[in-house]
Amino acid sequence: MSKLRQVPRICPKFLIAPIMILILLSSLCINSAFAVVQLQVTSNGSSGYHVPAPLNSWTNNSILNTSSLTGSPLSITKSMRNSNETLPIPGKQPYMATNKNYIFSENKSEISTPNNNSHTGEFGKEVKIAVVMPTFTAAAYDHSFYLFYNKYINVSRGVNITTDLNLLSSKVTNEPSLRASGFAMLYLLGNLKWIRPESNIAFLTDQDVDAGSIFQVNGNNTYDVIILGHQEYVTNREYHNLKQFVGGGGTMIILDGNVFYAEVKYDINTDTITLVKGHSWAFNGKSAWGSVNERWKNETAQWVGSNYISNIAKFSNNPFDYLPHEEQFITNPKDIILLNYNATIPGDNPNKTGSVVVATYELNYLRGRVIALGLYSDDIIVNGNFDRYFDNLILQYAVRTED
Repeated sequence: MSKLRQVPRICPKFLIAPIMILILLSSLCINSAFAVVQLQVTSNGSSGYHVPAPLNSWTNNSILNTSSLTGSPLSITKSMRNSNETLPIPGKQPYMATNKNYIFSENKSEISTPNNNSHTGEFGKEVKIAVVMPTFTAAAYDHSFYLFYNKYINVSRGVNITTDLNLLSSKVTNEPSLRASGFAMLYLLGNLKWIRPESNIAFLTDQDVDAGSIFQVNGNNTYDVIILGHQEYVTNREYHNLKQFVGGGGTMIILDGNVFYAEVKYDINTDTITLVKGHSWAFNGKSAWGSVNERWKNETAQWVGSNYISNIAKFSNNPFDYLPHEEQFITNPKDIILLNYNATIPGDNPNKTGSVVVATYELNYLRGRVIALGLYSDDIIVNGNFDRYFDNLILQYAVRTED
C-alpha cells in the first residue's frame, strides 16, 4: 500500500463559496491567448474600483492593456457549464441543445423547445454593455445593517431608536460578495464574452452609476445595455440615473429579485453608505424608526414593472430547477411576459395575498426597456438550461441586432 499524501486542511469559512469560484480561479490561470477580447475591467467613473482577485489573475501586466489577458472567457464558461456540452469557439453561434433547451418563440409570447433553432441575431460589434457590481448592497451586508435589523426586529412602530446607530453605516469595500451577486457578476463577464467576444463590456460599481458615469457629457447614454445583479440598496441618484438611462433608450437587464428595496446615501469622502429609508426602517442620522419595506414601490412598478416578493411555496413551471429565494412579481399591466414560472404562494404569505405572477418579462419604458428575469438568478447562474436561456435573451431581445 502506498503512503497516503497528507491533504492540507481547508478553512471552513471557504466551504460556503460555490464550487464555481474554485473552477473560476483555476480557469483564469490558463495561459491561452485571447487577443481579440476587448474587456474593459476598470471603471470609468470616480469610484477608483480595483479589479478583484479573480480578475487580477486575468490581467497579468496591466488592467488597461487588454492584449495582456491570459484567461479565455471561453475556457471559463466551458469549465463551468456541463462538461458534455459542445461549445463553439468565441464569435461563433452558440450550440443549441436539442433537449430541455428553453428559448423564446418568434412572437415573444412564450418559450418552446424547437428541434431546429438558431439565434435570430447577434450583438453588433459596437454594442456597449455595462455590468454593475452591487457594491452598496455588499457593504450593507458586511456586519452592519443586518446586525441592527436583527437586534431591533421586535421594536414597535412609532418607537425611535437612538442606540447602535453606527450599524446603519458601512464602508464600501468593492470586494466581490456572495450576498450581493459579486461572483455571479464575475461569471457573467465570461459568459457575455462567450456569446459575443467583439462586444465592449465595462465593469462598473454602484458608485459609478451614482456619479453619472453611465452618461456622456451631453447627457446621452454611454452604454446600450446595463446589467444589474442584487442591487437591493441604491442611492436616490443611482436609482433615478438608471431610470433616465432606460428612458433615454437603454436596455436594463435585472438578474435578481429584491432590487431597489432600500435607499442609502453615499459619502464619497469616507467611501461609506448610510441607510436612509427602506427595509422597514428610516434613519435621519440621529434616530431610526419603523418605516416602509420597499422604498420606491409605486415608482418601481411604473418603470421597472415588478416588485419584491418572498416566501413563494413553489414554481409549477420550473425549467431551471430553481428553489424559491427572493423574486419579483408582475405589477405593471404593460409587462410582456416571456416565461411564467407559475408561482404558488402559501395563504399566510406576509408579502402578498392571492395569486401572483412571477415571470421573466419585458417592459418598454419611454424609449428604452427593462428585461427582468424575475428570479434570484445567482442561484442558477451555472445551470446549463438557464445559461442557454440567458444567452438567447441577450442575443434576441436585449439589443438591436444587425441585419
